[in-house]
Amino acid sequence: MKKQYLFDLQIFDNATGIDRTGAEALIPEDRAQEIIQGTIESSAVLSMGRKLANMTAKQSKLPVLDSLPVAYFVDGDSGQKKTTKQAWDKKVIYAEEIAVIVPIPEAVLDDAEYDIWAEVKPRVQEAFGKVIDEAILFGTGKPANWRAGLVPSIPTGAKVSLATTPDLYDATLAEGGSIAAVEESGYFVTGHIADISMRAKLRGLKDKSDRPLFLSSMQNAGNYSLDGSAIQFPRNGAFDKTQALMISGDFSQLVYSIRQDITFKLFTEGVVQNPDGSIAYNLMQNDMVALRAVMRLGWEIPNPVNGLEKDKAKRFPFAAITA
Repeated sequence: MKKQYLFDLQIFDNATGIDRTGAEALIPEDRAQEIIQGTIESSAVLSMGRKLANMTAKQSKLPVLDSLPVAYFVDGDSGQKKTTKQAWDKKVIYAEEIAVIVPIPEAVLDDAEYDIWAEVKPRVQEAFGKVIDEAILFGTGKPANWRAGLVPSIPTGAKVSLATTPDLYDATLAEGGSIAAVEESGYFVTGHIADISMRAKLRGLKDKSDRPLFLSSMQNAGNYSLDGSAIQFPRNGAFDKTQALMISGDFSQLVYSIRQDITFKLFTEGVVQNPDGSIAYNLMQNDMVALRAVMRLGWEIPNPVNGLEKDKAKRFPFAAITA
């Protein structure tokens, strides 16, 4: 079983891939594309955000409208016409690398009567989706070049605390709520990302007659949406409810670009180190192989000027409910 598995990888390498080092086999490109799509589906942020064209360099400059032209009435036939201007700001998307290594004992490959790749692929998708969501939403583990996370970037006035606004309906849908904060910045909310605990809070919402707002009956599934926009509840462990319970916003303003699709290389020799430098696995000595997955991507929030809010310090396309 093991020999057939490694032989197939070598065939695919010769047919579709270029090995940069001349010593490692590449997983077929079509499988890399499958993983890219799977990672986007596993990541709440990437599935809701707007994908730009792939980057062609480590940095991609994003022109953003920064000031709008102003029109004036002309006073009478001999009135003087005034001039105006329009300006653009420049934001930069930095492509940073995400990687994971999956060591597998050769004995497992020998004895396995199932598709090892089919078992590994979902775990790789989850691992990539989790680290992407953590970095983009909360800045957790983010590369130094990436902008601050989405929640830390939200202006104080756009955050609604349930401690001071105990009515969840008011905190989300009413005047002064999170959706209204996005609208006051000149954007319409297109979706929400929430901690799993918000499901119970929403199910517990009742009208003045004590009837549940989200459940038409105990037999039907709850309709988890607010103002017509669906709510996603990530289950990859990335959502940090200590920073926010729910994030609402215009997700067309969360843009990302991929510099390098996921590539795979299979190693049969070498060592895998722990963060402290100690050796976790010696592939040759432990009779193991290691599959390495790597991708590069970057993201940004353009937040262009609009007619409702011209002050960039007050304008932001997202708001959050905090505990």
